[in-house]
Amino acid sequence: MSLDRTKPLLLPLALVLAFELWARLTHLQSDSLAPPSAILAALATALADLSIPIATRDTLFAAFAGLAIGSAIGLALGIAFGISRPLDRLMEVTVEAIRPIPSIALLPIALIALGFGYRMEIVIVAFACVWPMLIMTRSAVRSIEPRLMEVSRALRLSAPQRIAKIVIPAALPRIFVAFRLSAGIALIVAVTVEIAINPIGLGAGIMLAQQALRADLMLAYLVWIGAIGYALNMLLIAAQRRLFGRAALAGDNP
Repeated sequence: MSLDRTKPLLLPLALVLAFELWARLTHLQSDSLAPPSAILAALATALADLSIPIATRDTLFAAFAGLAIGSAIGLALGIAFGISRPLDRLMEVTVEAIRPIPSIALLPIALIALGFGYRMEIVIVAFACVWPMLIMTRSAVRSIEPRLMEVSRALRLSAPQRIAKIVIPAALPRIFVAFRLSAGIALIVAVTVEIAINPIGLGAGIMLAQQALRADLMLAYLVWIGAIGYALNMLLIAAQRRLFGRAALAGDNP
């Protein structure tokens, strides 16, 4: 591993070591904090007894299902609004009225309609993922070179052909950036729903650890969630660079 790649790790490692030293010197006794060594031990135990892997499966299932549904809806609406300005103006008030609603604010309605479990969580995650996909897709479609659209009209392409052969390929790098943002949102919302009300997944594990006054286990769940989020983002960045090359870098600046 090169020095340039290790530099970003130096500050986090220094902070962890400093906190471990402080915790040992002060004989830390707390219901909300634990030494990093205790957190790692709790994480290893929870991985070994499969409590964290099972919770991870539940959270990722809901997050990815909601991400897929929300991204599909946002993509379709974003393309439609980007192509048709009259449709965009017609729906502007409706979209801007609904978009600011926090996804978590829908929990009471979703709970009454769907009950506890995956369905409620998936619906909340999907609602949260629609908006970044819609907005960035609409912007990407509108920024397509006008000459490409003129070519499609000269070739007398139908609307579906124009979308499949011109619009989506031209806008895809920025659409992928929107998908990356939505993926992070999906994980955050899924865990938040579980903490707030849904008794499954990593969020529920955090609450159980908190109720048992297990600060080490509670923080171990947080560390694990952070690791999942980081790994997911790195995976999507690698895929973005592999698929689009230099276009990926341009797409990061919508």
